[in-house]
Amino acid sequence: MASGADSDADLIERSVRGQPEAFVAVIERHEVAVHGYLARRAGRQAADDLLAEVWARAFAGRAGYRVCHADAGPWLYGIARNLLASYWQATVRAGMPELASAVMYLSDDPWDDVIDRIDSAASSRALMPALRALPPAEREVLLLVAWEQLTPAEAATVLGIPPGTARSRLHRARGALRLALAGTHAGHPGRADDHASS
Repeated sequence: MASGADSDADLIERSVRGQPEAFVAVIERHEVAVHGYLARRAGRQAADDLLAEVWARAFAGRAGYRVCHADAGPWLYGIARNLLASYWQATVRAGMPELASAVMYLSDDPWDDVIDRIDSAASSRALMPALRALPPAEREVLLLVAWEQLTPAEAATVLGIPPGTARSRLHRARGALRLALAGTHAGHPGRADDHASS
């Protein structure tokens, strides 16, 4: 956020107090990140529809926003996460459980910057099975921090858990990935730690 610019909380408060158009700036600040979050978990096509619903729900619920939080990102990720849960449930009810399991947290990432973080095809092939092997609660914290670039405290807000719990889950997930990737790079000392800490 540029110096002197209104915080998300300021904009949301203004939108509640008679200037609904102020909410547009919140959308503009977060639309790329929230769309990426949805696309990584449900695919790009579904993300387009889900993103529209995130904004509709956020706008409808903005009066309940806690203005003590200047950055609305974690709040918006929380809304997106709830929508994804509904999307996956509907997918299973529609008789497509294989689609739901394929997209849940592990769909191909459409964003080039994430691909750039993976050093080689070998680590990419090892990473997806290692992510799948993590307990869902640990995987979710890890992906919020690694893919969405949230802090552990912000991930805790998204998930509705204490910050200490998020840090614990993140630590366990990173340790498990470090071990999994160490097996892949046994012939390349030091590379597993590089991947796990990035």
